[in-house]
Amino acid sequence: MWKFLTRFVLNNKLIIMIVIALITIFMGFQATHVQLSYELIKMLPASDSTDIEYQQFKKKFGEDGNVMVVGVKDPKLFTLAVYKDWYDLNQKLRKIEGVEEVLSSARIFQLNKNDSLSSFELKPLVKHSPETQGELDTILSSIKSMPFYRGFLFGEESDAQLMMITLNKVKINTVNRVALVMNIKSLVEEFSKKHVVDVHYSGLPYIRTIFSKKIEDELKYFVGLAMIITSILLFLFFRSFKAIILPMFIIIISLIWAFGTMALFGYKITILSGIIPPLLILIGVENCIYIINKYHLEYKSHGDKKKSLSLTLEKMGTLTLLTNATTASGFITFAFTSSAVLIEFGIIASLNIMLEYILTLVLIPILYSYFPAPKKRHIRQLDNRFLLKGISKATNIVLHHRKLSYTVFITLTFIGIYGFTLLTTTGSLVDDVPHKDALYKDLQFVESNFKGIMPFEVSIDTKKKNGVMKLSVIQKIDKVQKIILSYPEFSRPLSLAEFVKQATQAFYNGDSSSYRLPTNEEQAFVFSYIPRKKGNENLLRAFLDSNKQVTRISVQMKNIGTPEIRRIKESIKPRIDSVFSPDKYDVKLTGSSVVFLKGTEYLVDNLLISILIAIVVISLLTAWIFKSIRWVIAILIANLFPQLLTAAMMGFLGIPLKPSTLLIFSIAYGISVDNAINFMLKYYQDIKHKKATVLQTVKETLYDRGSSMIISSFVLFLGFAIFIASQFGGTIALGALVSFTLFTALFANIILLPSLVISFHTKKEKL
Repeated sequence: MWKFLTRFVLNNKLIIMIVIALITIFMGFQATHVQLSYELIKMLPASDSTDIEYQQFKKKFGEDGNVMVVGVKDPKLFTLAVYKDWYDLNQKLRKIEGVEEVLSSARIFQLNKNDSLSSFELKPLVKHSPETQGELDTILSSIKSMPFYRGFLFGEESDAQLMMITLNKVKINTVNRVALVMNIKSLVEEFSKKHVVDVHYSGLPYIRTIFSKKIEDELKYFVGLAMIITSILLFLFFRSFKAIILPMFIIIISLIWAFGTMALFGYKITILSGIIPPLLILIGVENCIYIINKYHLEYKSHGDKKKSLSLTLEKMGTLTLLTNATTASGFITFAFTSSAVLIEFGIIASLNIMLEYILTLVLIPILYSYFPAPKKRHIRQLDNRFLLKGISKATNIVLHHRKLSYTVFITLTFIGIYGFTLLTTTGSLVDDVPHKDALYKDLQFVESNFKGIMPFEVSIDTKKKNGVMKLSVIQKIDKVQKIILSYPEFSRPLSLAEFVKQATQAFYNGDSSSYRLPTNEEQAFVFSYIPRKKGNENLLRAFLDSNKQVTRISVQMKNIGTPEIRRIKESIKPRIDSVFSPDKYDVKLTGSSVVFLKGTEYLVDNLLISILIAIVVISLLTAWIFKSIRWVIAILIANLFPQLLTAAMMGFLGIPLKPSTLLIFSIAYGISVDNAINFMLKYYQDIKHKKATVLQTVKETLYDRGSSMIISSFVLFLGFAIFIASQFGGTIALGALVSFTLFTALFANIILLPSLVISFHTKKEKL
């Protein structure tokens, strides 16, 4: 097959290049339509009960994560000149397209009693910009008499306050969100600089926007950095500009195809799929190293360029097919999970790895056929004394010191098992953001003054129309609020009970001491002022569904890890059930924080499954290739050993298992096993033909394939190390841990694997 393919490729060079050019133009056009994802990563399948409950909740009450907050803690905000500009800022923000409402000390509403209409009315406290300090002091006094906003808009124990900006839910899920958030920020910054007032930005829309912008910036940065570093390494190894230009040309085509396939499949770029382009650069360079190195070996052997290219294509076709197939297998397993984000990542990564393989295998021989034959300096790396010295030492250990190497590997295995037991699982909304980053510091400001910004919702279904409007139910809601307040991770709750307390205060003409639930005797009087006519029920819309059967208790949670969220959820539900009996009421815990918890757990489970599937698939593939369970076991041991050491290092360093770090194992295993197949395929072909003894064949295989194994591992090691320069903790961990895994995998595949091959031969076979 490979001989036919070789003749076809080399005899139809121009046609093949034209076809590739046309496909690239088409893919390039498609790539212009690919977009960044501005939505929260959807980790749960649509059939999951937690997601279903959350979607039902949003249908009744709307989005729970569309509020951007601006935090301020400066007493001079209530001086006349500053407050007047603060008021003007509120009015300017309201006029921005995409801003639905602004709530702050300059735009705050109070509930008033209208005796002539026997109804409560929600009126703005500040009707115009104050003209005197006395007028402003009156406003401040009125704000202090409104307990409803305490701990929600104003700090309970500090003079911190928030401006809450409600954004259009359609706008914040499109590319328009970046301009919207930046417009808001520019106006706020203008105010901040004028009056030297420190401001802090947070809220889910803001965090998601900054995340998306960082992803976009990092995508460009790492693609450029990966190409620069790999180009330098290629030149150092091959001493030829052709060895830089041609691989980079192929990689650029691969990247165009990758973005084109994303657009064709209708996928958007997420923090996960954002690592695919740099990944393709590294895998593409590895392919090029294998093929160029083999071409130079063949040319060194007989000095015939055309024959060298033909033999390279024939001999490397199977090897590169298998190495790319195993790498792609490590990614395609994600497509067998139920997580949409993993499915997209798995499909695009695996598909483009194989497309890049085809491009490399076809274009390297074609392009090299148009260039002069290699010169002596181009093939000098084959005799690189550092490489040869390293291979010689590895060969000496394999042939003469196997027992010592086994002792070292077994000792490290026991240390690895102990480190593995120290692993923990966690994850939080911004756990990948460095603590020195402004985004994290601003979140800390909100948490220290208002507890947090992660929405946690309690949905209460009374199972009866108008069932929520009973005083006994509202009293139960108030009891649940007290339970919620017993958890330091929660902010002050907002609910129908708080509205009714405010209504009682309004009934008694704003007396702050009357901010409480009405007594049984007062109930009829207070409730009679609550609007019942359609069109006047905006006061209750945030807390009730249309039938007044379902209500909510809204609370904000700190940016805590998934174990803490799980602990709180498991602890609080029985306490709520003791107030709202499950026999009479249907109470559900939902909101973005609960969905995030379930999504993280789901993603971790799916990633673990995908890792196991990848190991099984690659094992079956190697079993089919080598027709021997011994070699499968040898490859498994040699390539699971680095995974164990990586897990141990995470345990020792306190790096938790979470979606971003679990991804490491599938990526690293799929790539590291390439070197094992590179070695085993050469060894298998030679031993099958009984060219020499086992020891001699192992030795020759190490000298034949050792240089490409070391060079490719070195390139991949440095290539993944660039991710350490990321702004995201998860991407930093990805770079550091994959580099470590590949580094240890090199030693495992160049020492442990050959040693196992020798040991696994039967006694009858001559050593």
